[in-house]
Amino acid sequence: MSEVKLAATQMACSWDRTENLEKAEALVRDAAARGARIIQLQELFETPYFCQQQKSEYFGLATSLEENPAVRRFRGVARELEVVLPIPFFERAKTVYFNSVAVIDADGEVMGIYRKTHIPHSPGYCEKYFFSPGDTGPRVWQTRYATIGVGICWDQWFPELARAMALMGAEIVLYPTAIGSVPGAEGLDICPHWQRSMQGHAASNLMAVLASNRVGVERIDDSEITWFGSSFITDGQGQKIAEAGREAEEVIVADVDLDLIRLLRDGLPFFRDRRPEMY
Repeated sequence: MSEVKLAATQMACSWDRTENLEKAEALVRDAAARGARIIQLQELFETPYFCQQQKSEYFGLATSLEENPAVRRFRGVARELEVVLPIPFFERAKTVYFNSVAVIDADGEVMGIYRKTHIPHSPGYCEKYFFSPGDTGPRVWQTRYATIGVGICWDQWFPELARAMALMGAEIVLYPTAIGSVPGAEGLDICPHWQRSMQGHAASNLMAVLASNRVGVERIDDSEITWFGSSFITDGQGQKIAEAGREAEEVIVADVDLDLIRLLRDGLPFFRDRRPEMY
C-alpha cells in the first residue's frame, strides 16, 4: 500500500472516565468512517491532565497494561474497525509508574508498549512526581499499514529520539500530547514553536509526523492550563497537510504517501552521510 490515511483526534476531558472513553471512541469511529487506518488519541486522555498538581491520590489512576480500561476497550474497537490505535495510559508496573502508550495493531493485538523517555517538571507540568523515566528506549512497530514509532509530548522537543526511530525504520512518528499555557506565564504562546519542532523532525528524517493534543481549560486548585489544540499531520518533508483548530473537539485526516517517503530517502541520503563519530 502506497498511501495510508492518518488521523489525529483532540478533545476536552472531564473526571468522568467512562465519558472520556465514550467520547474518544466516537472520535475514533468518525476517523475510521473517513478512511483513517492509523488513529492517534491525545496523551492521558482518560482523565484531565492530573500532573498540574502533586497529589498522591492521583497515583490511584494508574493501572497495569492488562487492567487498563482504555486498552481493553480499544483492542475491540481496533479489531472491529481494522485500524491501528496507539493508546496512551498511566501505567503501573509493580512499584513503578510510567507515562506509556500501548500500540494496538489492526487485529486488536497489543504489539508492545513505549514508555515516555523525557519527563518534564515545571509549574503545571509536575510529571517527575508521577512518572519514572521510560526504560523501553525508542521503539518502532511494523503495523498492518506502516512502520510507526511513538513519542509522548515532552519527547517531541528532542531530535535524538525522532532520529533514533527513523534509523530503526519508522515511516511515521506519532506524538500524543498535552501542550498548553504555562501557569505563571500566561502570555507565553509556544504553539507555533511546538509545531515547528516536530515539522523539523519530519523534514530532517524524511518521515510523516502526527501530533494529537487536547483542548479546553483545566483547573486543579490554583493551577489552570488552557490547552492549545492545533493537532496536525505533516508529510514526509515536514509540510503540514492537516491541522485542527485551537478550541474545537475534532478529527483531522490526511493521506501520507509511503512510496514517496521511500523515494525521498533514496534520493536524499541523510542517513548514509551521518557522522555520529564526529558529533
